[in-house]
Amino acid sequence: MRALLAVQEVTRVVLVVPPGWEERAKGAIARADPLPLEPTIVTGGTERGDSVRAGLAAAGAAPLIAIHDAARPFVTAQVIRAVIGAARVHGAAVPCIPATDTIKQVHAEGWIEATPPRAHLWLAQTPQVFQADIIRAAHAGVAADAATDDAMLVERLGRRVYVVPGDVQNRKITTPEDLRWAEWILARPAVPR
Repeated sequence: MRALLAVQEVTRVVLVVPPGWEERAKGAIARADPLPLEPTIVTGGTERGDSVRAGLAAAGAAPLIAIHDAARPFVTAQVIRAVIGAARVHGAAVPCIPATDTIKQVHAEGWIEATPPRAHLWLAQTPQVFQADIIRAAHAGVAADAATDDAMLVERLGRRVYVVPGDVQNRKITTPEDLRWAEWILARPAVPR
């Protein structure tokens, strides 16, 4: 949240939390150092898409909407500024990093079906930023589990999504190993970014 609020273009933050976590979120915010803006806390849904739509409903009349996963706590203001700037120009933008591993497309039975050229494969990150009308149209009437990220829904509208360079430290914390990596990052001396 601090990285988002360090960016001048960010004028409102909607924090979407799981049902039952509203008071816990309010308490965490109250215990933290003062924030320049107090976030609006909204109850999310059972699926990711439900939570995004709850956030969109609370976003108001913002011309651009950034959707960021709390599971990516190391995003930088630099990445946020870059993706906002690109979305302002292109309508939709996502930070990505190039894939460094060879990717295999695998059949359900376990056989490799294809090895796509690595030069064309990038790993999507957040925040993903969209002009408000585009992201609202992308979420209108879709199933809650219709996509693994919001850019996919925008692509299904036939809209192109621009890619800006992401940051390898903007890593999604999902596994115990990721958590250990995050603890290691937090224990290091702060490096200006």
